[in-house]
Amino acid sequence: MNSLDKVKAIYKALDDKQGIDIKVIDIQGVTVVADYFVIVGGANKNQVQALVDNTEDELAKLGCHTTHVEGYQTANWILLDYEDVIVHVFNQEDRLFYDLERIWRDGKEVEVEELK
Repeated sequence: MNSLDKVKAIYKALDDKQGIDIKVIDIQGVTVVADYFVIVGGANKNQVQALVDNTEDELAKLGCHTTHVEGYQTANWILLDYEDVIVHVFNQEDRLFYDLERIWRDGKEVEVEELK
């Protein structure tokens, strides 16, 4: 499964659980850390964890598993590492504070139409 296919599956899993303001940033020309960052918000701890759970479940069905998960218990900022795609699931307050979209503005935002 290539990185864009992963991003599409991740987007769908997050959208299915009504993730807030899903952003996909293509960072291939900016860093070697990953090809894409996916950033999404949740309204509360339960939704943040549900977004993560659904993403892991849906990608596991496709044979894709995280190499690392961080922050699940506190659910302020959960990071899912799929090697070439890194998913950042935030509660809204922490998302505004860390503002990853600004930090990674050198990347190219992927339009939602490209992901459906």
